Amino acid sequence: MSTASVERGQREAWHTAYQRDGYIAVRGLLVAAEVAELLDTFMGLHAAGPIPHCFAPVRLAESGGDILKAYPRMMHPHRVNATARRYLLHPRIWEVLESCLGEEPLAAQSMFYFKPPTARGQALHQDDYYLKTKPGKCVAAWVAVDPADEENGGLAVVPGTQGLPILCPHQADPVVSFTKDEVDLPEGLTPVPIPLAPGDVLFFNGTLAHGSFPNRSRDRFRRAFICHYVPRSSTQISQWYNPLLTRDGQEVVLPHNDWGGPCGEEQDL
Repeated sequence: MSTASVERGQREAWHTAYQRDGYIAVRGLLVAAEVAELLDTFMGLHAAGPIPHCFAPVRLAESGGDILKAYPRMMHPHRVNATARRYLLHPRIWEVLESCLGEEPLAAQSMFYFKPPTARGQALHQDDYYLKTKPGKCVAAWVAVDPADEENGGLAVVPGTQGLPILCPHQADPVVSFTKDEVDLPEGLTPVPIPLAPGDVLFFNGTLAHGSFPNRSRDRFRRAFICHYVPRSSTQISQWYNPLLTRDGQEVVLPHNDWGGPCGEEQDL
């Protein structure tokens, strides 16, 4: 079998699994040197201190016992850092995205989570509650920088929610979740942990309910680089995600979707 046919078969397999299940885990998509570059970049950014509109850490002594105030997530680091932008547009990630969607994606968001020991998790939620992508669903690419498992706050997804509409959230328990929203699951659906090794990438659609466990390890971070994309055919998105980027870095601005949806006037995180 030729290389081209193997690649075509792999793309078809990704597309079939993603369309069926709403998620796929692509093992080893990034190599060790790339993972190391992400780790070095973001730990360097953390050491350098606050970045306006992106990152506002406080000193540990001023955190009041909340480690996430010293290690908050970075929002849209691709807008301030060339390495983050390059990995947002990484060609191997882009190839999987195109296979899953069956069309060209647009890059909407990047984030970096440090999640040190004792950090709270994130309650179950759906990404399209925030992105408000219309008419299709967004896609997350969740890049593991550290090993991610149940002990150190790895990710769990809920099979069966990938085709559901937006579920209206309620207030999450602030003791275990650092975000405020949580969705209740339809009867019979259960979260499934997805262990990931450094360089593995989990792709999942915008209505697949997912969340993460608290980090109960003694000394292990659970760092992850997380990006969101939308289909090129999208006609609207929440205002917080403009401008979007094409594969070659050209900016695209979509009309804002200000509709509150089935749950009222959502507040984007």
